[in-house]
Amino acid sequence: MTTTTYGQTFLGNFLGSSPDWYKRTIIGFLVLNPIVFFLVDPFLAGWMLIGEFIFTLAMALKCYPLQPGGLLAFEAVVIGMCSTEAVYEEAHTNFPVILLLIFMVAGISFLKEMLLFSFTKILLRVRSKIRLSLLFAIMAAVLSAFLDALTVTAVVIAVASGFFSVYHKVASGFQFDKENHDVGDDDSVQENSRADLEQFRSFLRNIMMHAAIGTALGGVCTIVGEPQNLLIGHIMEWEFVEFFLRVAPVSMVVLATGLATTFLVEKFGVAGYGAKLPETVREILQRYDDEQTAKLTKSNILNLWVQAAVAIFLVFCLAFHLAEVGIIGLGVIVLATAFTGITDEHRLGHAFQEALPFTALLVVFFTVVAVIHQLHLFSPVVDYVLAMEGSLQLSAFYIANGVLSMVSDNVFVATVYITEVQSAFEAGRIGREQFDLLAVAINTGTNIPSVATPNGQAAFLFLLTSALAPLIRLSYGRMVILALPYTITMSIAGLLATMYLL
Repeated sequence: MTTTTYGQTFLGNFLGSSPDWYKRTIIGFLVLNPIVFFLVDPFLAGWMLIGEFIFTLAMALKCYPLQPGGLLAFEAVVIGMCSTEAVYEEAHTNFPVILLLIFMVAGISFLKEMLLFSFTKILLRVRSKIRLSLLFAIMAAVLSAFLDALTVTAVVIAVASGFFSVYHKVASGFQFDKENHDVGDDDSVQENSRADLEQFRSFLRNIMMHAAIGTALGGVCTIVGEPQNLLIGHIMEWEFVEFFLRVAPVSMVVLATGLATTFLVEKFGVAGYGAKLPETVREILQRYDDEQTAKLTKSNILNLWVQAAVAIFLVFCLAFHLAEVGIIGLGVIVLATAFTGITDEHRLGHAFQEALPFTALLVVFFTVVAVIHQLHLFSPVVDYVLAMEGSLQLSAFYIANGVLSMVSDNVFVATVYITEVQSAFEAGRIGREQFDLLAVAINTGTNIPSVATPNGQAAFLFLLTSALAPLIRLSYGRMVILALPYTITMSIAGLLATMYLL
């Protein structure tokens, strides 16, 4: 096989079915960086690398960022933009975040049955759409404050997917089972149920978006709500309670604003909200749930109680900071599996699948951060903002983080800014009090405006790329429109709280 053939095979496997213009762009990135670095200016090449990496994050729906972003990071090390020692130091400094993703996300996956049971009962027993929307947003917020937002989103997706499958089977007269039709194919649905099906899809889109927004509302509040929160809390040496109290002046205002927005969009049917669950659909789902509940064995019920007890243990350990978050997650894995009889290695391994790709991507983030530090790329930006005074400085950091988090991953954005501000603090350019306030502005700035697009929030991207999204007709554009009322109200509320309450 020739060298050219090897190259074509590699590019084909790496880029997959991505469009030609995307392939050409990635190849252009890889070729252009060394030229600029060696012949023009390393500083300019560094900024080009950041722009290129953000582009790979923005195109996450075309290709997972680990491959194109990883190639850019690999190239940066090879041509001397940063050293392997610097990459290791960044990863070592942020090791608690890596532990969080490895163990906590896996641990929460063993509590899914209990969470699934709770969400199902709420969905069927609450008839008011406004109350139901608020309950889903509140439950997602509370769970995301103590658990992992991706897992909470996965549970709600599982509930919605199960209900959609059950209804579609009944509405299609089980034709798709016999004839191997796809579950999302409307051709198998009887004519008199088409309207109910479309309304049901709208209803599920509404519920899923309220729950996704809820994970953002709760995620900003605590040190375990989002990976960047733990990163910031580790640098600031804040424990669980202190972190909550530090961000509360902003997070509580945003929480109230988000829930008020949920009420208003459902009340007035704004931006595609307001769809109710058809009664015929409710009856079908209720019968199905009754049958499933009747099949519960004593062992199943005991497992639910064990998972609830482990969840209480988790909250207690986090509240009193009995150990690092990742170590607590490992404890959850041991307890939840030991007392529910999960001893098979493959079942244990499956729980780690959701978080490990993002864990690998996080180390790539740290490589780009190492480039930023080594070439001092953000020094002019940070110097400009730090030259401002008082609330103007805080609002500038909030806006800068928010705008970038709308198109890029909020973990990456937070990592860049908090490490730059830390460097300014260690150099004596800002005091500890201002350092604390800027950390809050960075945390809230990356968490709140990032709901604007699926690129900013991992939970949103997870929902958009799930098997449920095409079934309920949830596209990228529709998700942006559904998130728009929240983006406007929550971002403005967060900015005002940052300016006047911190």
